Amino acid sequence: MSDLIITSNRLPLKVSKNEEGLQVSPSEGGLATGLKSYHKNNNSLWIGWPGIEPDSKEEAEHVTHLAKQEGCIPIFLNEKLINNYYHGFSNTTLWPLFHYFIKYAEFNQLHWNDYTHVNKMFADAIVAHANKGATVWVQDYQLVLVPDMIRAMRPDLKIGFFLHIPFPSYEIIRTLPWREEIIKGILGADLIGFHTYDYARHFKSSVKRLLGHEVEFNQIKLEQRQVTVDVFPMGIDYEKFNDLAIKTQSKPVQERSKTHRDLDRFLLEQADRHLLLSIDRLDYTKGIPERLEAFKWFLTTYPEYKEKVSLIMLTVPSREDVEHYQNLKTEVDVLVSRINGEFGTVNWNPVIYFYRSLPFENLIELYTSADIALLTPLRDGMNLVAKEFVACKINQKGVLILSEMAGAAKELGEAISVNPNNIVQTGKAIHQALTMPVEESIERMHKMQKRIKRYDIHKWASDFMVSLDKTADKEAVLQARKLTSDLQQNVVSKFAKAKNRTLFIDYDGTLQRFFDLPQDAKPDEEIYSVLDALVAHAKTDVVLISGRDKKTFDQWFGHKNYNLIAEHGAWKKVNGQDWKEHKPFHDQWKEIILPVLESYVDRTPGSLIEDKTYSLVWHYRKADIELGGLRALELIRDVSNLIANQDLEILEGSKVIEIKVAGINKGIAAAEYIHNKEIDFVMAIGDDWTDEFLFKELPEDTNSIKVGTGNSAAKYYVENYKNVRSLLAELASK
Repeated sequence: MSDLIITSNRLPLKVSKNEEGLQVSPSEGGLATGLKSYHKNNNSLWIGWPGIEPDSKEEAEHVTHLAKQEGCIPIFLNEKLINNYYHGFSNTTLWPLFHYFIKYAEFNQLHWNDYTHVNKMFADAIVAHANKGATVWVQDYQLVLVPDMIRAMRPDLKIGFFLHIPFPSYEIIRTLPWREEIIKGILGADLIGFHTYDYARHFKSSVKRLLGHEVEFNQIKLEQRQVTVDVFPMGIDYEKFNDLAIKTQSKPVQERSKTHRDLDRFLLEQADRHLLLSIDRLDYTKGIPERLEAFKWFLTTYPEYKEKVSLIMLTVPSREDVEHYQNLKTEVDVLVSRINGEFGTVNWNPVIYFYRSLPFENLIELYTSADIALLTPLRDGMNLVAKEFVACKINQKGVLILSEMAGAAKELGEAISVNPNNIVQTGKAIHQALTMPVEESIERMHKMQKRIKRYDIHKWASDFMVSLDKTADKEAVLQARKLTSDLQQNVVSKFAKAKNRTLFIDYDGTLQRFFDLPQDAKPDEEIYSVLDALVAHAKTDVVLISGRDKKTFDQWFGHKNYNLIAEHGAWKKVNGQDWKEHKPFHDQWKEIILPVLESYVDRTPGSLIEDKTYSLVWHYRKADIELGGLRALELIRDVSNLIANQDLEILEGSKVIEIKVAGINKGIAAAEYIHNKEIDFVMAIGDDWTDEFLFKELPEDTNSIKVGTGNSAAKYYVENYKNVRSLLAELASK
């Protein structure tokens, strides 16, 4: 059991089998490398796949024992699950789609089924090993369903989720058949982290457009809680890379390992040349062919660099059994051969190509020896190689050329930024790097080193965890205000004991859910039933108080013995009498405002205008959610100028903008209603900004309840209209 659990597809260790038995070695990849030190320093439990399928129960127990020695719990996956969950849905659906390579994305129901199954396996393991109130940090795209799964089982846990690859725009994610499930899975977390603001913005846009949740800045408002979305650019273990670079450079060649000495001899042979370094996993997102084409353009355009520049290209094998990757390798092989054939000499190969992985020490040697790093992915969540290169430049001499499509480009502004699809621009960037004055390159490198040293892997993880704690604390405050069963019983008890009761109840969003078209929200039998039961109580006034127009309210409730306040207090109908106006009616102002609203309807498909006695209302619930929000801001600005010095005001409701006669609101109407009356129980229930007037104007001991979370003057909140109906039914039963 643990108070802190990290979970990712792969453990930070890899278990393999050879003639000597089971061997444990460090996992490859930026996530495992980066988080490993944080894992050890914080005594966390790491849950993930160990990279092996045991042949027997005894072997599984042995692997589990080896993993536990490193603070890890293995999840064992058979070949079918690996093929469908990992190679299938994770890497042939989510990976290409999230990197904007839609043509490579496959939508396979069997892959999705096994992806869901494996996510449930991870969720079950987390729940089994988490102490009460523990913190869980879920990593990356292979486990996006896990946050919601563990929240359903263990709502006491603090859950963080971090996506290490890009999150695509709404237009891309909408093509995914399981788009809602993916986003709902991520929303199970309390805090969602991304590398860049662009990724976070795309996620929030998709949440609004696909699920319709309200988003305010970095807060997503769900029915029962709020989720925070924030940006945390992942760092590296700066000191580890920098220290090893210093040690590597200080050791004589004869004291190094054989493979290290071989690399040294190779680099010494290139001593009179400028070295460009390219390191990538073989993947279509990395832009390797485009990079080679740019280098070819450079050699063609600047022939004076013949035999003076070499591109060391290290490409780590990846998914060699997949056709896309096989074709990519063939393309890279051909390009390398053509460039070397066209430009090479007896003593010089322009491109020195390694198709393999190298030990960590050899990578450090390449970083320290290279003059320029040429890193130009077409899409990349972060690209930690760029930061590793910077950390290893102990003399601060070196230039970084970095794709603007990499997440790291947002931090490493001193790098030469290129569009990887622009071959000429990238070629010119190589020339710029080679001709850059040493003083300038040192200054640029110094600034980048200072930044990534300050915000390293430890600071990144710490910031995320601090933010997760703060998010959980905020949620705890909200939960403290929630109308729990105990608090509800207290309110019901007060109601039962009271002699004179008045209940102010909003309609849309409070008694009834929202509909795209306002006229579709007519009362159902349950609403009539619960209100009739309340009205049947002796000395209980039920007041429906709404922004609805008088005509609609009269059609829906005029035949009932309810007290009605319509149009935010402009009209009221009490004790079955006729409707009465709040003050004399004038509507000359509508002639000026109506054409403005009509122009917004024309430019905002799905929006509509509602004409009330004292107001004009622009509804945009059915419009595109982002366009509607933008138009709403524009409308408020335009109308504010028109109504200056007039007896008018603007109200912002839930997906509505209302321009109305000033001095009329629910608070004033409710205060007038109870004036000089002896009432010992007052309740007010509402869901939006217009109901805040109600909560503020009524007496301090009012049982005020907001529907939905968020800032409010109300004492309590409930989750939705269903909770309101349930509460009113319980009051009616007393």
